[in-house]
Amino acid sequence: MEAKKPRERIFNLPGIVVALIASFVAVHGIRDWLLSVEADDNLLALLAFVPGRMTFLFDPHGMTDVLARLSPRDGMLALGQFFLGDGSPQPWTVVSYAFLHGDWVHVGVNSVWLAAFGAPVARRFGTVRFLAFFLVAAIGGALAHLLAHMYDLMPVVGASASVSGAMGAAVRFVFNPYAPLGSAKGFGNRGGDDAYRLPALPLKYVFRDRRVLLFVGIWFVMNFAFALLAGPLNITDATVAWEAHVGGFLTGLVLFGLFDPPFRPIQGEIPDGDFFPTERR
Repeated sequence: MEAKKPRERIFNLPGIVVALIASFVAVHGIRDWLLSVEADDNLLALLAFVPGRMTFLFDPHGMTDVLARLSPRDGMLALGQFFLGDGSPQPWTVVSYAFLHGDWVHVGVNSVWLAAFGAPVARRFGTVRFLAFFLVAAIGGALAHLLAHMYDLMPVVGASASVSGAMGAAVRFVFNPYAPLGSAKGFGNRGGDDAYRLPALPLKYVFRDRRVLLFVGIWFVMNFAFALLAGPLNITDATVAWEAHVGGFLTGLVLFGLFDPPFRPIQGEIPDGDFFPTERR
């Protein structure tokens, strides 16, 4: 008798990625189906990231001036006062905002992209490192948005910054010669986890790869285009926080090494000198 081969799972996603996607769905489901409008607004005030709250910590007079310029006729003054609240910075919101979303489309888009780009990064980092990375990328996105909109009182929600961080992190290794999208024959063509556990190239080498440059260029163009056209095309009524996306992407790209476990090339599988490029002298 022939031994049966184990069946391939249809959805072969790391557990942490599945758990994060489940948390997005669960949180939005609770907000959409169980909470009243008033309760949901209070939840947003508690967990969404509001740049003006952080700014109020060191420039209360500036925020007071911003409120004074808002019109009470269109409801913007009341809205600004509501989200500013007592002016406390609520530091936890730099990560909690990533688990809130604007609507089900927002949940779906972020879930799909997290599955696509978060999965290879999670396989490489492991559960604990990836979760820490996800939260740090969220912080990077929040800080980038804060720098661009210091006196804004509109809440920011969504995991887009963390998803963008996963994209930036993936760039650091998926295009390497023997990685999943690499050009050399080896682990990338055979499949398996080994393809995700080869040493990543140093950042200075990454942008010598034309595919990396093309990917990053397309990512930035699409990000800016979506931010400009989402409203006019009626894709969403909310303002797209593209600065947070960029902040998350750069966080993942630059801080990748802080979360990357130490790996060694597998002896005999990779030709000597064929993994890391040599410096031209």
